[in-house]
Amino acid sequence: MHLVGVSLDNDKSKVDSFVVEKSIFWPVLWDGRADEGQIAKLYNVQGTPDLWVVDRAGNIAARLRSAKLLDQQLTEVAATDPFPPRTQRDTWQRPVAAMEALGIQAGSAVADVGAGGGYFTFRLAARVGPKGKVYAQDLDEKSLTQIRERAEKEQAAQVATIRGAEDDPKLPASSLDAVLVVDAFHEFTRVEAMVAGIYRALKPGGRLGVMDRTARLGLPSAEYVERHSLPQETLIEQISRSGLRLLSYDADFAGPPGETRSYLVVFEKPR
Repeated sequence: MHLVGVSLDNDKSKVDSFVVEKSIFWPVLWDGRADEGQIAKLYNVQGTPDLWVVDRAGNIAARLRSAKLLDQQLTEVAATDPFPPRTQRDTWQRPVAAMEALGIQAGSAVADVGAGGGYFTFRLAARVGPKGKVYAQDLDEKSLTQIRERAEKEQAAQVATIRGAEDDPKLPASSLDAVLVVDAFHEFTRVEAMVAGIYRALKPGGRLGVMDRTARLGLPSAEYVERHSLPQETLIEQISRSGLRLLSYDADFAGPPGETRSYLVVFEKPR
């Protein structure tokens, strides 16, 4: 991992003084052309500071307006998992951080409940590797068919699909190290039954991670489904009734720029 600075100052002596004053230890490039310089034009810099994260392949992984977000992006970009090519969604969805929170590693058995198009399914598959297992669970057979076809094409034999029911995820009992539910928990119509099914599927010490969009309390259940969101207080209360123990909670975990933020709540099954 390398850190490089680019100064758009017109005066080289000011750049040198700033580097000494702030004890900057990384290389700082300067061409004396300020906004008209090649790098400024190439990266469409319209103000400073402007932070760019470039991955191993030389692709722009993220453009940040705040150094506070830098650690998050370095975690994602520096991951050693052989992920599919990075997408813009990786920048705000933070799949690596989610899997770290769930303790997922090579050889783990996990489930992606409400898998949809398989965004997380194949990132989970890269993390667990050929000796692990990923169950892509969904109610929609069309989505599951697409996942099966992609798994076959990419030779991801560790991926299997499960068509669940509204009151049963139909996951194999006592077999999973982790279950991930992203933007789907608010759509559960039989919450107690679904959580009970997830509880049964987890091994002792197994973790459940739920990522969903935040919302205010007091709205009708149907409105949460329509808004694709759920108050974190409601979610924590519903899941805690199952016997799963609250392990961690990040109220501002992810979300597309300018849209409602998503939280990540992690629970653990007692050992």
